[in-house]
Amino acid sequence: MKKLLTILLMFNGLLVLAQGGKVSSTLFLNYHNDLTSGATQKSAFEVDRAYLGYEYKFDDRLSAKIIGDVGKDDGSDYTFYLKAAQVDYKATDWANISIGMIGLNQFNDQEKNWGYRYIYKSFQDVSGMGTSADVGLNAEFKLHNTLKMNVFVLNGEGFKKVQDFYGKHKVGGNLVYNPTNELTFKVYYAEQDSKKLVGTTVVDNPTVKNLAFFAGYELKTIKFGAEYARMDDGKKFTDAALDHDLSGFSIYSTYYFNKKYAVFGRYDKLESNKVGTSLVNWNEDKDGNAVLVGLEYSPLKGVRTSLNFRTWDFEKSTKNDLSYIYLNLELKF
Repeated sequence: MKKLLTILLMFNGLLVLAQGGKVSSTLFLNYHNDLTSGATQKSAFEVDRAYLGYEYKFDDRLSAKIIGDVGKDDGSDYTFYLKAAQVDYKATDWANISIGMIGLNQFNDQEKNWGYRYIYKSFQDVSGMGTSADVGLNAEFKLHNTLKMNVFVLNGEGFKKVQDFYGKHKVGGNLVYNPTNELTFKVYYAEQDSKKLVGTTVVDNPTVKNLAFFAGYELKTIKFGAEYARMDDGKKFTDAALDHDLSGFSIYSTYYFNKKYAVFGRYDKLESNKVGTSLVNWNEDKDGNAVLVGLEYSPLKGVRTSLNFRTWDFEKSTKNDLSYIYLNLELKF
């Protein structure tokens, strides 16, 4: 109740500030039924996520925004996170700088092409290869009408944790090429250093390295997207582990019947390696294939709903495969 009151008070404050800026809210809700054999909880209603945001433009060059993220994470029913608290400065027509708790570009183009974040996260996000926001500095440059790049220096822990005690950072960037309005090609690379305490001695962790490629094609009635990503020496982007690698790909497509109706599908494959003399992959409990297909109906501006089916086929033969039917709802206002 205290958390809810705090959120409501913050939102009320945003409404007051809205006289000079823009307030936004997004809600993700769902009802799902677990079709997995032997499932304990067969069905449930969920408020999966809520975003509360405020943006203010000081002049043509300087702006700022703050976004709160309320979601179910790490076993907690609902936790409030600061998702963004950034200042954006348009230095020139070809250079922009952002600082603070900033939104990142690792998988934003993929999420845009996938188009259904309210249903399921993008591949790198759901696989633990990165985060959508972090504290740091980002500089974006327009190199040509068809080519842009950005480089960043970040804390590296994401928006749910503060900088670790030893203060090492994550550096990297994206290169995005749009030869036409319909085509997008993207390359991403980043390295993240960290330290750990072994007894009373501080030692370096392995450097976690991320590499990803994306290609997308979009017309009025149909779009396709495909990405490949790998992460070396890390169980997650925040969990360095020597010789523990993850890799995989995701393919997705949408066909629009009209402005209200669309059908979509997606296929993911995730795999890990064997470490040392182990006979099994270190991430075998999660390695495997995922398939998601569905129908979307958008009756009004800011309202999207989807009936979809999703299944996971795990590489580990002793683990039950998973199947669900979901009814998802997104509200933007």
